[in-house]
Amino acid sequence: MSVPYDPSVITDRGRAVYGATPPGRAVPCKRQTPLTLDELDEVVELIAAGREQRRAAVIPQRLMTRDWPSVVQVVLQLDDRLGRAPAGWKIGAASEEIRRAEGLPGPSPGRIYLDTVFRSPAVLPGELFINFRNVECELAFRLGQGFALRSAPYTEAEVEANIECLMPTLELGDMVFEDWYGASGYFGSCLDNGGGAALVCGPEIVDWRGLDLPGTRLALSLNGTFVKEGFGRAAMGHPVTSLTWLVNWAIGNGRRIADGEIISTGTCTGHCFVAPGDEVVLEVDGVGVVEARFED
Repeated sequence: MSVPYDPSVITDRGRAVYGATPPGRAVPCKRQTPLTLDELDEVVELIAAGREQRRAAVIPQRLMTRDWPSVVQVVLQLDDRLGRAPAGWKIGAASEEIRRAEGLPGPSPGRIYLDTVFRSPAVLPGELFINFRNVECELAFRLGQGFALRSAPYTEAEVEANIECLMPTLELGDMVFEDWYGASGYFGSCLDNGGGAALVCGPEIVDWRGLDLPGTRLALSLNGTFVKEGFGRAAMGHPVTSLTWLVNWAIGNGRRIADGEIISTGTCTGHCFVAPGDEVVLEVDGVGVVEARFED
């Protein structure tokens, strides 16, 4: 059943459908030690089963840890385990606001998969999501040429030279674990592909280099009512800086970047949780509009 628009339950985080825990109120799990190889496999299988069977999952307390390298390893192994055709990468928690809300030590990358990329205006089927529909307004780049593995980090100039176009995007978050902010106590959304579920892409802007991307305004509306705005500088100060960080993170973890991949550089507006039946519109000054409707 569609959820009707009710102004009384809309805040700057959208609907209060993110679970029992308010932002920034997660209780960190006690464990700080790395997951063993067997434990890594167990967490990966738990998440993969939830993804493949379209159901929520519960992680045993003994597998909850604040060890960040273990989280990164789960993300990489989960990508291998799922074996899905990739379209690129997304960066979760590129902004300080999100890292504070979720208690994260740094940005949280995840894969964008080919069958979850949509063109605006998009109608998003319910089967894309398990527990959440978390809307994030971002600026993404499609690369003309990718990046090979090498020991030296790529410079921002090298990365910018390989950009084919800029696109405004709606990056849509979900995870198999319930209680979005409560799961931050064990980095739940980070474990599950950085919380990434789908991407809606707006117009492709080839001549973007004259734009003031840090100062570019992104405004989000829900069911015709303005909800919030943000600016491109939320993505590590500059979206190209965020893109460069992701490229070097991937290369540093043994993942080459292929030609034509899309990199979405992180939310500029924080989180906005919506429900089936909702419609969202992103307006990016000087760039374009992205629209999405969420089916039951």
